[in-house]
Amino acid sequence: MADLNTNLAGIKSPNPFWLASAPPTNSGYQVQRAFEAGWGGAVWKTLGDPILNVSSRFAAVSFNGQRVAGFNNIELITDRPLEVNLKEIYETKKKFPNHAIIASLMVEPKQEKWHEIVKRVEDVGIDGLELNFGCPHGMAERGMGSASGQVPELVEKQTYWTKEAAKTPVIVKLTPNITDITVTAESAVRGGADAVSMINTINSLAGVDINTWNTIPHVGGKGAHGGYCGPAVKPIALNMVAECARNPLINVPISGIGGISNWQDAVEFMLMGATGVQICTAAMHHGFRIVEDMIEGLSNYLDEKGLASVNDLVGKSVARYSDWGELDLNYKIVARINKEVCINCNKCHIACEDTSHQCIDMLQDSNGRPYLRVREDDCVGCNLCSIVCPVDGAIDMVELKSDLPPMTWNERQSAIGLLRQRNTVK
Repeated sequence: MADLNTNLAGIKSPNPFWLASAPPTNSGYQVQRAFEAGWGGAVWKTLGDPILNVSSRFAAVSFNGQRVAGFNNIELITDRPLEVNLKEIYETKKKFPNHAIIASLMVEPKQEKWHEIVKRVEDVGIDGLELNFGCPHGMAERGMGSASGQVPELVEKQTYWTKEAAKTPVIVKLTPNITDITVTAESAVRGGADAVSMINTINSLAGVDINTWNTIPHVGGKGAHGGYCGPAVKPIALNMVAECARNPLINVPISGIGGISNWQDAVEFMLMGATGVQICTAAMHHGFRIVEDMIEGLSNYLDEKGLASVNDLVGKSVARYSDWGELDLNYKIVARINKEVCINCNKCHIACEDTSHQCIDMLQDSNGRPYLRVREDDCVGCNLCSIVCPVDGAIDMVELKSDLPPMTWNERQSAIGLLRQRNTVK
């Protein structure tokens, strides 16, 4: 079996699956149960000055029969006293010395506040720190969370203050509620971060009850924006991980977070540069035992690929991710419909005719039986027909050989510029 051990900036764990800082890591009882189930690490629910939470905190978005396609919460950091959390962290680490325990922290943007809490949590034996610069609700209104995480200067400054006092590795958790996450990631690195984690939750409103007109969730008839997570945010998170992984100025390990629900999702994040992953919504939906399938699936996948270690996955797809201007304009694929598999539901024809390039014809064979055929000369290879098709194998996207050499947009523009320059000289 392949080796699943990971080392993120000096934080070792028996596998890459960590529980993210959230309700599943709110107490020693929960974290210990998670470790017994097989989780490699846990980021303790964010510690800070005790706060009060509201009642009615969660909401979910279901889509096309899938429960919890997206998840929204208006819960804040821990409402349990710091002393109680520290006692339970100490007991949990003593019982599970080989599992990673990371303390998530959030305090006011003051140097002495960071120094004080860092020393207190490190005294109980944690393996690392995660600075929560991402919470988009409640704490942001108090100048913490994403209110700090959206300001590069504050990210750098608070990371630096933490590093002044810290003896363990410092991970900076970044907010996605910003135009370019690489800007704040670079700031974290300048501040001395040993690693970055992303993404925290996205600003959201789960819905509105069209009968009562209340927001979902509501607290006595009043609502507020919350943090969005779950499978629906995975593409956003994966892009942000990839952008940071390919940025040479962000030369620290990445802990990937956002919509990871199974071992396949974890592999994708690791291929795009994450050293390990953090999971929350899937555990809240299905319980801690889901990690068993994740470990087994990842182990089998690595064996099938002939990889000795999970670390052999990290970053292997990063070089394949670039800017649009670097894509080959002469690359060509077309759709081909397999008549033996097609059930003639006509969804591909409708989608192509109404919203794409009108290149799928409805025809009849010699026996009067209907069939669909793509006019390949008019097909632009958009993939829409294969996306809406309900039958696997009915539509293939086929690569065509081109007589033209690869040509990117940037190369094309450079060639046009040179041509214009020569004509000007003449």
